[in-house]
Amino acid sequence: MRTSIYKSIVNVSEFKNQLLHWSEQFREVVYLDSNSNYNINKKYSSYDYVLAVDAFTSIKTDFHNSFQDLHQYQSQTKDWLFGYLSYDLKNNVEDLQSNNFDGLHFPDLFFFQPKKLFLIKENQIEIQYLNMCDDEIESDFDEILSICHTELVEVLPSPVLIDQRISKENYISKVSKMLEHIHRGDIYEANFCIEFYAENAIINPLEIYKKLNSISEPPFAVYFKNNTNFLLCASPERYLKKENYKIISQPIKGTSKRSFDIEEDEILKLNLENNPKERSENIMIVDLVRNDLSRTATKSSVNVEELCKIYTFKQVHQMISTIVSEVENTTSPVAILQTTFPMGSMTGAPKIAAMNIIETLEETKRGLYSGAVGYFTPNGDFDFNVVIRSILYNSENQYLSFSVGSAITSLSEPEKEYEECLLKAKAMFEVLLGI
Repeated sequence: MRTSIYKSIVNVSEFKNQLLHWSEQFREVVYLDSNSNYNINKKYSSYDYVLAVDAFTSIKTDFHNSFQDLHQYQSQTKDWLFGYLSYDLKNNVEDLQSNNFDGLHFPDLFFFQPKKLFLIKENQIEIQYLNMCDDEIESDFDEILSICHTELVEVLPSPVLIDQRISKENYISKVSKMLEHIHRGDIYEANFCIEFYAENAIINPLEIYKKLNSISEPPFAVYFKNNTNFLLCASPERYLKKENYKIISQPIKGTSKRSFDIEEDEILKLNLENNPKERSENIMIVDLVRNDLSRTATKSSVNVEELCKIYTFKQVHQMISTIVSEVENTTSPVAILQTTFPMGSMTGAPKIAAMNIIETLEETKRGLYSGAVGYFTPNGDFDFNVVIRSILYNSENQYLSFSVGSAITSLSEPEKEYEECLLKAKAMFEVLLGI
């Protein structure tokens, strides 16, 4: 079905740029980049970066029967598939609704089977083309390498006027209401998000992505394009990976700013590691993930490999846990996703109660934000990130959106939660305001 050839490259960073610019000619693009950020990714890393372009087949749907439709598509195609699951697929999994404002109007689910695929590890490239177009491999490769340095000069973005959907005062009021639910025992924890947005926004999505990625260099970066829908993602978080019979989840809960001063930076890191509020946040989500994974796991196979480990990124320190399980070879890959979605780190505990309260207090439909982007392999393995630290853009209606959130627990102070949201939004503001 596919023709594979292997090539070597000399300058990896230049080739990345060339590959991205070459991809712009296609209607469908998924570019995944680990940024060689092996401090979290090394043990479970398959590729350094991947590019999939040009749909041969695709599936696009709203939340109704979405996982059933995806299961049928994936099991029948048995090929590489790239795409996303939006947060609002929760309405397919549980008896829930999403009635908040939506300025983006993305489909709830979209996957495509790429005609052309590039898989890169260090300086080795595996190029996989469907047989119908494998005669284009050499000419495409030559075209990519011919993109010269002058074509790759960065264009400074024009500043975008950004508004805030929920004011600081309103945010504090809403978090206080969420704390009332926690103190009443309705929930233990919930992830509460606010949207920043721009109307009549005209941007160059690829240039914005490159700038955002360079600021953060996260292990789960994504440049996604589906015609006029764009995701520019600098995510540090893996949602779920399937590697043969092993399932890996790596939720993030706990964030600290960094300092240019080495000693102060180390203190900030230690403070995060020993912060009882951050640890309780993380452990609650670990319990939730263990429960989710147990729904498809073989007996006694759910284990916590790492608990509350601190990982350092360019802009922040993060507290990350790693939970694993094993599944039978007969278990559908889509069933594993369906029984764990949406991810615990973006919902709360208990999950259904938290999602109901989130829907009531938030004012924007999350859509692709806090959903997942990734791929299925032909043998049914998969790898998906969590869509956070991301800019979403509809070039047709010129609506731009990015959301940030934090976990609210009984120990939360609304003012500090708001400050955490602004810390997470910092990179997006820098890129969009040109500062």
